Amino acid sequence: MPLILVHHTGARTGRERISPLFYQPAGDGWAVFGTHGGSPRHPVWYRNLMANPRAIVEVGTERVPAVARLAEGAERERLWAKEVALVPKFAEFEAASGRQIPVVVLERDRGQPW
Repeated sequence: MPLILVHHTGARTGRERISPLFYQPAGDGWAVFGTHGGSPRHPVWYRNLMANPRAIVEVGTERVPAVARLAEGAERERLWAKEVALVPKFAEFEAASGRQIPVVVLERDRGQPW
């Protein structure tokens, strides 16, 4: 499974956090999945990105400024179906969690100064 490191800002603390996340390419960015191992709660990184969507993605040797957004509707279903085909355990996590697993798209931030 391919991994990226996502640097994000704590929603309550304002501190930088780093999360290693499985991903799949999504256009020019990355889709990540808030399975939290089948927990009924969303992972902390998800709550942080929804509160503070600016992030840094480390992929290979590259550090890329990115902006997070929640995938919805047909886009979410397409990304989720592809991920479940690659990692069937994710479907079990969703069933065990009692919630819809959020799919977050990290898009390259091409124009905004940090």
